[in-house]
Amino acid sequence: MKYYLVAGEASGDLHGANLMKALKNADTQATFRYFGGDKMQQEGGTLVKHYADMAFMGFTEVLLNLRTILKNLKRCKQDLLDYDPDVLILIDFPGFNLKIAEFAKRNGIKVCYYISPKVWAWNQKRVLKIKKVVDKMFCILPFEVAFYKGWDMDIDYVGNPLLDEIAAFNPDPNFMAEVGATDKQIIALLPGSRKQEIERLLPVMLSLTDQYPAQQFIIAGAPSFNAAYYATFIGDKPVKLLFGRTYDLLHVAHVAVVASGTATLETALFHVPQVVVYKGGTISIAIARMLIKIRFISLVNLIMDREVVQELIQEQCNSEILSSVVNSLISGASREKMLSDYKELSDLMGKPGASARTASLVLQYLKQNSEH
Repeated sequence: MKYYLVAGEASGDLHGANLMKALKNADTQATFRYFGGDKMQQEGGTLVKHYADMAFMGFTEVLLNLRTILKNLKRCKQDLLDYDPDVLILIDFPGFNLKIAEFAKRNGIKVCYYISPKVWAWNQKRVLKIKKVVDKMFCILPFEVAFYKGWDMDIDYVGNPLLDEIAAFNPDPNFMAEVGATDKQIIALLPGSRKQEIERLLPVMLSLTDQYPAQQFIIAGAPSFNAAYYATFIGDKPVKLLFGRTYDLLHVAHVAVVASGTATLETALFHVPQVVVYKGGTISIAIARMLIKIRFISLVNLIMDREVVQELIQEQCNSEILSSVVNSLISGASREKMLSDYKELSDLMGKPGASARTASLVLQYLKQNSEH
């Protein structure tokens, strides 16, 4: 079968790569073209566009980069027609992917959506559009099943692909020695994978270094940037920067400061006490506050439906408050409570195998519909 995948950010690249691996196991004739990243590229096929040129965050940022976005959409649509796949698999990234879904549907291409757009967060009526343009939806968050049922839409809950990734991870026994932090507690800094996130969040995160000289700070660098880029923020602060070692870092971290996104759930599944941070453009945040329907921004709190990890958003995301929360997580009751909540979260998330389950359901769907 010919598969066309579209992932527009680092987390989508990770999940796309795992899905490609599972599809290759289930379908020996599988060929791929995709918008994605380095991890998907490692699985073979043809990378048409890298997500580094696609991920724009917030309302104003999208407007400022509209020309690039429209160019990417045009390129994707034409490439999709030229390749004529058996199925288009869209991974999260709804602003872009729902437009591609609509185009594919009009052109008779079957559409599967893996990792639901977060329509439960805002503009819930988008579900009506999804029902029209998506043939099969595979969800990875437990509460999404009831949400879609409320809109009379059947979906498949496949479990969460992060569980696959974490289950496959083998910690490096020499990691602590390599980073030269054998006798220090590690505070992991995960400032996100988008340029706007890093520029807004990393300076606040780095302000902690002066206040915690006994701890070792390590930044998880995003693969789409280089050391020189991070050096402009780090300066002469005693901080280490690592690329491609996030799980090794989380495996040994004592506390983490994490940009809102998939990494908050990864950090929780590694049972690292964390504080979640988010800063957007002033206009974007004002619009979001009017539109967004959810109480929390972090996946951990959304899944648990209560505050497990503290979220420092916008003006609360400052050196003083951040330092105070980090201090409470180094030892004491807040730390113990969070670790206990994490155990409950792990039970709720279920077992690994999401990628294999999704691949199997995609193939099942294609076989059932092969006569159409």
